[in-house]
Amino acid sequence: MHRGRMHTIADEQPGAGRLARLRLRRRRPGASSPPSARRRWLFRVLAAGVVVLALIVSGSYVSWMVRPSSMSFGERSAEWLRTLPGGNWAVDTAEHFYYTWNAPRRGGPQLSQLPAVGLATHSGHPTRPPGPSKRTGVWPPRILPVFSKPLPGEGEWKPTGPPVNGGPPVLVTTFRPETDYPRVVAYVAWFDHTRTALAYYPGRYEPPNAAVRGPAMVPYDQRSRLLATFNAGFIYADGTNGSTDNGLVNEPLTRGNATLIGYRDGRVAIEKWNGGRNAGPNVAWTRQSLTPIVWNGQLNPALNTNPDSPRWGYTLGNAVRVWRTGVGVDRRGNLIYVAADDQTVITLAKILQRAGAVRAMEFDINPEWHTLITYNHRRRLVPTMVEPQPMQPATRYLVPDDRDFFAVYRRAPGPISVPFK
Repeated sequence: MHRGRMHTIADEQPGAGRLARLRLRRRRPGASSPPSARRRWLFRVLAAGVVVLALIVSGSYVSWMVRPSSMSFGERSAEWLRTLPGGNWAVDTAEHFYYTWNAPRRGGPQLSQLPAVGLATHSGHPTRPPGPSKRTGVWPPRILPVFSKPLPGEGEWKPTGPPVNGGPPVLVTTFRPETDYPRVVAYVAWFDHTRTALAYYPGRYEPPNAAVRGPAMVPYDQRSRLLATFNAGFIYADGTNGSTDNGLVNEPLTRGNATLIGYRDGRVAIEKWNGGRNAGPNVAWTRQSLTPIVWNGQLNPALNTNPDSPRWGYTLGNAVRVWRTGVGVDRRGNLIYVAADDQTVITLAKILQRAGAVRAMEFDINPEWHTLITYNHRRRLVPTMVEPQPMQPATRYLVPDDRDFFAVYRRAPGPISVPFK
């Protein structure tokens, strides 16, 4: 018996059956999408990822920029960029090209005169250095000029601010430290430890774990005896640089680090720390910053100018010569502060040594952070920036600041402590 079968379109049109099977296969569940559909899907996924990433990055940037800060818009933006993956490399590369292009050149024309900055009496008018008959107390010797033909006033100490007990508590001077760079000027301040009291203050964010954060500026009720302020050292993360205030630990002190110490009897000293995480009861405050650069009047033999070594601080663009600051103590125990542009750690140590420091340590570096300010009192407090500093105002430490700093006060009776009110 003949077996019949259903009549289909495939019987009438050759190839029609295969076309129908292909159409059915395309509609089969689980079948792959055509190339154009896959591209559209990938594009949507990538676009969504870009949007999400942009929202995260913009949110991070906005939250970083709106937090209180004493830094400029550009400085905050650069610091935020450093927090991103690869951002540190990008900023360092840009800075490297800039500072390489603008590196100081040897030689060049001589200066005709030294800058007259930060030299004002309590009346607010410029002053000339007093003659020998007008000097009271023990003054440091003049800094011997490096150049065979010194400029007028080069290396000569000049008083600034109101006198204390008949003598100047703060002296300042300028001099040219290198014959190869005749236009570079070092700015130096000397603080009489018998007439002054030093206090160390945390800033808004540094040190990161301050025991008492305080006002992050000079307290209002201490400004009537304010004589000077200056920047502190490297941040805690760059060398575990500990600090203490009034017996409380901000960050634990590290053995071997150079430590500026303010004792409760008014003495100041620089020591290689060999104690514990805190200082003793006779200490008002401490601040560490790397290892000493001058010890017993001699330069530290480990000093080097290798740009690939971060031992002496990360510089902008990995440059060797940048703004550097440092502090030292002379043989009578008085404090010396130095700020100078286009310096290596070795030339900074030589400046401190020439200024009379028998022990010294490097403080903060790079153009944003160096700040030496003196103050005059008459009808109101008048701040004067001693060295050229276009990135910071003279009122820097009279308003909250991100970084820690030192305040120099007129000495008052009784033991020294850090007044936070």
